[in-house]
Amino acid sequence: MKAPILLSAPVFDGREHEYIQKALNTGFIATNGSFIPKFERKLASRLKTHQVSVVNSGTSALHLSLILAGVSKGDEVICQSFTFCASANPILYLGAVPIFVDSEAETWNICPEILEDTILSRLSKGKKPKAVVVVDLFGMPSKYEDILKIANRYGITVIEDAAEAVGSTYHGRPCGVFGNIGVFSFNGNKIITTGGGGAIVSSDTEVLAKAKFLSMQAREDFHYYEHNEVGYNYRMNNMAAGIGLAQIDKLDQKISKRRSIFQRYQEMLGNCNGISFLEEPDGVFCNRWLTNILIDEEVTGFSNDDIRKRLLEMKIESRFLWKPLHMQPVFLDFPYYGGNVCSSLFYKGLCLPSSENLSLDEQEMIVKVILKQYKVKRSIRI
Repeated sequence: MKAPILLSAPVFDGREHEYIQKALNTGFIATNGSFIPKFERKLASRLKTHQVSVVNSGTSALHLSLILAGVSKGDEVICQSFTFCASANPILYLGAVPIFVDSEAETWNICPEILEDTILSRLSKGKKPKAVVVVDLFGMPSKYEDILKIANRYGITVIEDAAEAVGSTYHGRPCGVFGNIGVFSFNGNKIITTGGGGAIVSSDTEVLAKAKFLSMQAREDFHYYEHNEVGYNYRMNNMAAGIGLAQIDKLDQKISKRRSIFQRYQEMLGNCNGISFLEEPDGVFCNRWLTNILIDEEVTGFSNDDIRKRLLEMKIESRFLWKPLHMQPVFLDFPYYGGNVCSSLFYKGLCLPSSENLSLDEQEMIVKVILKQYKVKRSIRI
């Protein structure tokens, strides 16, 4: 039976098994053990200016980041609409109010102009946003030069959701370091994985210490269990950190393979009218976590869903781009600022299989499925 082709499958071809076995042999399988600080140091060494505290998911990292930013019940937090729900759910965990903002077309991330308009609108209503969650979608860095100027102008904390952007850079600096606080995700489908995991990033050692404290149930330094505030069971375990340590040793190789996959898709589909790709702006390096295409149905004669269904028939996984949060039933009652950029991306976009072990034969098969959907046959060399 033919194995399915997955959207983004993990690859374990380093020292993962060795490190897991070592954790089992030593008995340190929970939130103590040598792999946790080693993984944190290795991550921090890539960031150069920032330190890291690892947790059990990217969502946990965002939740703690909002707490560390002082967000509480009734506060307003601006959030990019075009993203996964985990970017906004922690806002609701705290009883705060998400304010959604549209994207701009170049990077698909939060639009700086609309962001400033949103801030001014909220200020006119006597409500100063407490923070803004900026997402580096699909590994593409946001326009931080403009975003940070705006945030600094109004004294608003920036939380960088770099969950999908490990290894991406903006004008030579790594994603994760642009906000007051940054977060990563190491979910099973990410560039590097720990199975489930995340990290909080900051240049402020006090913020990192507080993050670690809260992630370990806010236990005070007593010889018995003493708690002065509410904590969370969010700390990464040693086995997961061991997997992450092995994975990050091959991060550059993993990114190179993903970028090669993107380049091949672009070469094979680049001459197809009505199909376009997310390009890198000047000064940006994208890890190409997932290759995405936009399909203009009026030109191609077929939609993103037509392609998704045809691929599924062949056991090939694909996925729509994120449905904007302001269009999600759970968030319909919250304010949205902007136009239809992110909704248009959702209606046109499709994520293609991008696993680092995707073979050329598999990729050519995916492309042939797309080409067969054209109403008018074209002579395109694959």
